[in-house]
Amino acid sequence: MQQSLTDTTKAQGFPQRLRAVLFDMDGVLYNSMPSHAKAWHRAMAHFGYDLPEQEAYMHEGRTGASTINIVSRRQRGVEESEERIQEIYRVKSQFFNEYPPAEPMPGALELLRKLQAQGLKILIVTGSGQASLLDRLNHHFPGVFCRELMVTAFDVKRGKPDPEPYLMGLQKGGLRAEECVVVENAPLGVRAAKAAGIFTIAVNTGPLPDNALTDEGADLLLPSMQALCDSWEELSARFGA
Repeated sequence: MQQSLTDTTKAQGFPQRLRAVLFDMDGVLYNSMPSHAKAWHRAMAHFGYDLPEQEAYMHEGRTGASTINIVSRRQRGVEESEERIQEIYRVKSQFFNEYPPAEPMPGALELLRKLQAQGLKILIVTGSGQASLLDRLNHHFPGVFCRELMVTAFDVKRGKPDPEPYLMGLQKGGLRAEECVVVENAPLGVRAAKAAGIFTIAVNTGPLPDNALTDEGADLLLPSMQALCDSWEELSARFGA
């Protein structure tokens, strides 16, 4: 049974005068991680590597090059060449595109509309490098996201778990960390957000145990985006929004 917010939330560290919510994308706005995990497993096997699907969830948020090199160093003792990395990632993307398009997470659009009604800024901070990302977001979440308030793989040198993506989100939004909340589903994303000093809500939408998120410092853990949506009024009051 789901615990109350009081039971699952740390006693201190709530944002004061909340102005913005920063969202990860895969596994938060879209139920896309199962396909990503399968595609990573297939692509790495195609090139002679072993990357189990469950492990792919642990690497979520990293750049593709970083994920490939972690596995390459572990299994071959060397890093891959840039040319080889691009080929592996191309095959991974090809496999991913063979799967049906990921559906939006239940509760995601309803939550975004609540934030809009409160006049909060809404940002996306993703490791994705899809060229058509904004068009896809506008299709499923019309009128919510704008390019000026997005951080993607094209914008950063160091992906999650480095705090750079979330620090860039703060910069783009003209925000301070204490005015924001992050919504993440990945351990590395939680670590990045906490390193940036931002209150972080983890939604465990995948197969990882809860402690994979809480051990990285998540301030609040919920089982789904729908649960976050249903709890938002109570949280919002505590955030001073």
